[in-house]
Amino acid sequence: MANIAVRIQALLTGRPQPFREDGTLSAFARRPVHGPVMLGPDGFAGDEVADRVHHGGPDKAVHLYPHDHYGYWRTQLGDHKLLAAPGAFGENISTSGFVESAVRIGDIFRMGQALVQVSHGRKPCWKIDHRFGVSGAQSIMTRIVQTGRCGLYFRVLEPGPVAAGEMLKLIEAGPSQWTVDRVFRLLIGGGHKSEPEAVEALSRLPQLAEAWRSRAEMLAG
Repeated sequence: MANIAVRIQALLTGRPQPFREDGTLSAFARRPVHGPVMLGPDGFAGDEVADRVHHGGPDKAVHLYPHDHYGYWRTQLGDHKLLAAPGAFGENISTSGFVESAVRIGDIFRMGQALVQVSHGRKPCWKIDHRFGVSGAQSIMTRIVQTGRCGLYFRVLEPGPVAAGEMLKLIEAGPSQWTVDRVFRLLIGGGHKSEPEAVEALSRLPQLAEAWRSRAEMLAG
């Protein structure tokens, strides 16, 4: 997709709230924000994370989950109330027409007035299943790994205000072979077993998030 330009359907932020009975906190349940929100190196103003070991940081400043996937999840989960509006997957940004197979690691986009770069896909964690109240055969985590419907993260190159209704427009393309989908399948979906040379190459890809470069190095052996 040479000329990606999609509209931001929703911008969502959140603060840590009780997430389960053992006292675990999470900002997973993000809410829509209307009007411009300042986007800086660590994310949107007013958006926080509870677990700073596994979440947050410059390579995870903005989480986008394609609204394109919601139809698939309805076929799997039925008329689940969380799928009635953007935010079901803890995303900051919701768009349509912006999927993992069309977007590359290193792609640079104008998001509102900010400049952002795709850093890596999102590795699913247990909080997704817990929020949806599923487990076992219905595990969303497992299906994300199997299907590559992972969503993605951006790092911020230039801060600026962003608002729902504004555009997300490609400014500069990253390496053509490294779509988010391909990288996710190699590093998370088990593809490293059959393509060790590709995984080794990923360990040297500067646009890839540091944590995923380290994972590629480990998997390459």
